[in-house]
Amino acid sequence: MRYADALTAAAGLERVFFANSGAEANEGAIKLARKWGALHRGGAWEIVTTAGGFHGRTLATMSASGKSAWDGLFEPRVAGFPKVPLNDIGAVEAAITDRTAAIMLEPIQGESGVRPADDGYLRALRALADRRGILLILDEIQTGMGRTGALFCFEHTGVRPDIMTLGKGIGAGTPLAALLAREEVCCFEPGDQGGTYNGNALMAAVGHAVLEELTAEGFLERVCEAGAALRRGLERLSGKYGLGGVRGRGLLLALDLNPRADGFALVEKALAAGLLLNAPAPDALRFVPALNVTDAEIAEMLDLLDGLLRGP
Repeated sequence: MRYADALTAAAGLERVFFANSGAEANEGAIKLARKWGALHRGGAWEIVTTAGGFHGRTLATMSASGKSAWDGLFEPRVAGFPKVPLNDIGAVEAAITDRTAAIMLEPIQGESGVRPADDGYLRALRALADRRGILLILDEIQTGMGRTGALFCFEHTGVRPDIMTLGKGIGAGTPLAALLAREEVCCFEPGDQGGTYNGNALMAAVGHAVLEELTAEGFLERVCEAGAALRRGLERLSGKYGLGGVRGRGLLLALDLNPRADGFALVEKALAAGLLLNAPAPDALRFVPALNVTDAEIAEMLDLLDGLLRGP
């Protein structure tokens, strides 16, 4: 209960349901939106999602995702997730029908290569959802819990969602996730959603300790400083080797490579050199270091990457 009170107060959302994984939290968000649509929007059940989005690996969350590599996998898909391009507010408006219960997206698409939703786009989505009487769901599983330099990524824009999901960093490596929502949206009844280990005392204690660390004086300011240092270093390497731009926020960044580069091969070379990187696509590298990464560790990573880019 202490953790629930602290997390809802920090998010400005009145209700929380704890889960074990981000996919499970997103399943809960989909169920909550569908039940809300059934009760308050004439049986509406569709949720507009984005091309390139990623929401998990259950059947429903895979269907909600816009990952082209999954096309044709584990068919038939769960119906009800029309896709629109990211940052195209007109496409979202065109996709909304009487069947639409909600819009669901990541503030920054992680798996597609750190593709941010523009601040103005998120504000326009909030206004559109309000105008059309539907819900706005933000999947902050990758962007939440300090990753972007704010406790929640939506704080950068002032756009508060109706439903938000959290995972990954919320438990600092332990199996913990959360579904949060505004009081007016919460229409679950006991038994509608559950899980054997959901909200167990051990994980709640871990989550509370993580939240206390993240909200300690100076912690998020340090995340912003580290993110700025990492961005400057990546931009320097980009200029040195003729690479592309750096995008993202805080300590969730990506570096575009040039068309001749092979990000997957570079990841393998980096691993052999003792550097753990990720290539969400052949032409990009993703950087998601620990939130307490030091300047010395960032500098060491940049030196190793410099040597890999320079080649033999």
